[in-house]
Amino acid sequence: MKGGGGVHHSLEVHEALRRALDLYSHSLIKVAFAYLKNVADAEEVTQEVFLTYLQNAPVFKSDEHEKAWLIRTTINKSKNMLKTGWFRSRNPIPEDLSYLPKEENELLQAVLALDKKYRIPIHLHYYEGYSIQEIAEILQAKPATVGTWLARGRLLLKEKIGGLDNEEVCL
Repeated sequence: MKGGGGVHHSLEVHEALRRALDLYSHSLIKVAFAYLKNVADAEEVTQEVFLTYLQNAPVFKSDEHEKAWLIRTTINKSKNMLKTGWFRSRNPIPEDLSYLPKEENELLQAVLALDKKYRIPIHLHYYEGYSIQEIAEILQAKPATVGTWLARGRLLLKEKIGGLDNEEVCL
């Protein structure tokens, strides 16, 4: 660090990182898990995201901007992990979700079985509470496209699980 200002800046970055970890780490693990379908890989990606945060020390306009940056970075790092030869060649170990109530386990399994173009928007909308417009910005897609993905994803879930109204598919 150069001079006293660097130390002060470093403390601010560490405090911002600690705050972001407290606020967003659980959400980021869930976003990464929606892509990778493996808790250990999702945790690894989330660690990489926070390491990037620490190294780059980004400045955000708002908490929403910070969360969107973290999610976008998580998505990018998850996609990068999926592209690696090692990831594609291994046989994923099924996650044990038996601790969930039967209905939640069944719904989560159905969501995870969806193609990622439906799975990710459904996760962001129902788990993270993002609007279609916000999801469009995060995924760099048109809002109409995101709306279509959500509608088709809900239909696929309804077919798999049966008997759920659209509003009941709140993950």
